[in-house]
Amino acid sequence: MEKLEKHKIQILEFGFTTIDFIYTNKEIDTILRSIEEADTSKETFRKSSDLFAIRQFLKELPETKELIFNERLKDVINSIFGSKYFVVKSIYFDKPEASNWYVAYHQDLTISVDKKIILENFGPWTTKQNQFAVQPPIEILENIFTIRIHLDETTSENGALKVIEKSHSRGIYRPETIDWNHEKETLCNVKKGGIMIMKPLLLHSSGRTTNNKKRRVIHIEFSDTELPEELNWSERLN
Repeated sequence: MEKLEKHKIQILEFGFTTIDFIYTNKEIDTILRSIEEADTSKETFRKSSDLFAIRQFLKELPETKELIFNERLKDVINSIFGSKYFVVKSIYFDKPEASNWYVAYHQDLTISVDKKIILENFGPWTTKQNQFAVQPPIEILENIFTIRIHLDETTSENGALKVIEKSHSRGIYRPETIDWNHEKETLCNVKKGGIMIMKPLLLHSSGRTTNNKKRRVIHIEFSDTELPEELNWSERLN
């Protein structure tokens, strides 16, 4: 509990933390086996030489829920954030060995919802593979946290995230306004079976793969906030 309190403080102050040894190799192998056996013809799957992604991951592969939410992860969630949080989004990313793309600095500013409607302070809207996404009021974004489950060891050579410490506490922070004289960039190496917890308003980026090794991550977002009654989280899971 004392060790987890340290991580809670780090998330509040810096916007992120990493925790090792949440999953065993056996647990990871079982999760990967479910992914490999999945039907990739569905609209929520995107597969190319550059990327393999599964949107609405927990809905598409419900058999992985029990493994993902093992006792160690549940202890982390309850100790750091409390019992009122629920899942609002889940994605699986596979950055293949030969991938040569990178992601520039950005914040995660949208949430996934069940429909598109006109609501004050909600917008702009986007749609990807029949999934509606919208930028909500900043108060909703501030109450979200993301857990990135690392199914491979992740370093600077295969796309580990780089983050700007404390940027999560500055509201909407446009990447083009970053003052590198005052900001600190941190590389977030994570061991296989470890997790990274981050706030979506934390500025983050990732580099190209240079070591011919995969970087497979399950990205799960949590919130304790109810949306206006006309709108629902598209992937809500208690």
